[in-house]
Amino acid sequence: MDVEHGKKEKPRGTALRATSSNESFNSAAKDLHVLGVERIAAISAAFTTPLKVVLFLGIFLVAYCYGLDATLRGTYQTYATNNYSQHSLLGTMNTVRAILAAAIQPPYARVADKFGRVELLLFATVFYIVGTAVAAASKGVEAFTAGQLLYQIGYTGLMLLIEVLIADVTSLQNRVLFSFIPATPFLINAWVSGDIAQAVMGSAGWRWGMGMWCIILPVCAIALFLPIVLAKRKAAKQGKLPKRARRDGRGVARGVLDIAEEIDLVGMVLLGAMLTLILLPLTLAGGVSQSWKSARVIAMLVIGVVVCIPAFVVWETKFAKYPCVPFGILTDRTILAGLTIAVGLNMSWYLQGDFLYTVLVVSFDQSIKAATRIASLYSFTSVLAGVATGFAVRSVHRVKPFAMAGTLVFILAMGLLIKYRNGDAGVAGMIGSQVVLGVGGGLFAYPVQAMVQAAVSHEHMATMTALYLAFYQIGSALGNAISTAIWTQVLPAELAHQLGDAALAADAYSQPLTFIVTYVAGTPERIAMVAAYSHVQRYLAITGLCLSVITFIASMFLRNFRVDGRQSLTEDERKGRVVPVSNESN
Repeated sequence: MDVEHGKKEKPRGTALRATSSNESFNSAAKDLHVLGVERIAAISAAFTTPLKVVLFLGIFLVAYCYGLDATLRGTYQTYATNNYSQHSLLGTMNTVRAILAAAIQPPYARVADKFGRVELLLFATVFYIVGTAVAAASKGVEAFTAGQLLYQIGYTGLMLLIEVLIADVTSLQNRVLFSFIPATPFLINAWVSGDIAQAVMGSAGWRWGMGMWCIILPVCAIALFLPIVLAKRKAAKQGKLPKRARRDGRGVARGVLDIAEEIDLVGMVLLGAMLTLILLPLTLAGGVSQSWKSARVIAMLVIGVVVCIPAFVVWETKFAKYPCVPFGILTDRTILAGLTIAVGLNMSWYLQGDFLYTVLVVSFDQSIKAATRIASLYSFTSVLAGVATGFAVRSVHRVKPFAMAGTLVFILAMGLLIKYRNGDAGVAGMIGSQVVLGVGGGLFAYPVQAMVQAAVSHEHMATMTALYLAFYQIGSALGNAISTAIWTQVLPAELAHQLGDAALAADAYSQPLTFIVTYVAGTPERIAMVAAYSHVQRYLAITGLCLSVITFIASMFLRNFRVDGRQSLTEDERKGRVVPVSNESN
């Protein structure tokens, strides 16, 4: 297993262009580099081959846990909101979770660089456990949502930590392949998750189905914790671990303010507020009672657009010492294209995926087991396609062709969903569409992340990874918001039209999983409900197809880097000014 760093001295240039804003970012990033990144580099260099094997085993175990939990949680969350008679809030909840994940990614990267990977692991694990416990024990939708948000903080931290760890210990040519290690559990989970979900819902219920991960995940996290600690101790014994910077003569309050400045707390709050105030009204204004003209919705949109967007841009460009979104690097075309692809991918996916489980159960009359499995097909096929892509990249040393091909396949899949995303078409067409969608996603999601990482030097690796994942989550938030807006605006009226009974339509809208128990497949009410769902699904699929074109256009602007055995490229290579000499021996 070749996961070693490149043996040559790495240049200290960056991919940032020479502008005043970039110089400020470079200076700030260098300060953080002195505080923490040199320690990370020393720890990464201390990983021996056996330690790397243990590290990747730990990565697999933790990823298996949070991956299986996430798959099952999607099913349990649907039943939880249904039990609280708030099924339409499913999209709103997912939107808020995505907004939170986007806002905390850059600060998480700063925490990982300044305080260390172990500290981030502990912090994220605690939030994961607490959030899961709160959601499992909730008595209402408000407490359930709060628990899901706390869980999201931990879940986001674990995912970012794993991606950063992989970037720490892999070379460019291996990064695409090893980046799929956290995703490989989906090869198993896609098939076992349906059985688990059906067994849990048939006995213990969704509360225990969620709560058991409070025990399972921390146990598996030990396997990830140990190799990092051992590498850290080894680096310290060798005298290669720089001492932490001290804050001599500074009080606790000053220390807290310094940390808030370094993680750009103000920027994080402004970003979260901006996304929340703009996207949340899209998910809340629909439903049985339309409320677009209400003062609440109008005020949220106005404040979000008129106040928060300018405030965020001004703060990040003029006042933030360590901006969470360093606008200077967005002038690099590979980074800008990669971030656009991250947004476009998730926007398109969530338009078809947000209510996928409900559609499978209601429109296609699938069991809990079958619906969970079909909803996992995208993850399964994307991992298979991605691993194959990783091996191919090792041979051809290029990423861009795979990214462009993947975006085209993604567009094809969204087109298939227009035809097969309704109950009358049969479930086989839906399964085929999900498989094609997964192949497309596997060809470009992680490869584009590797290209974005290659566009910066190693000292900016964690920040760039966090920025990519933040934009990925922004795409999730946008996709959730748009899909929920379409769902809440179109479905209630269409149900009322098809059913011809406003009260019956309200029940079908708020508690669809309860409604179909009474009105089984073949009854007039169920046929009318399926017709309404098919009408909405067509809107969602067409919108997703239009948005997926964004990813293909963006892929054309990626630079065609040659990736080899080094951990990062030179500045000239990143800018496309030189063609690197073949370095296949590394």
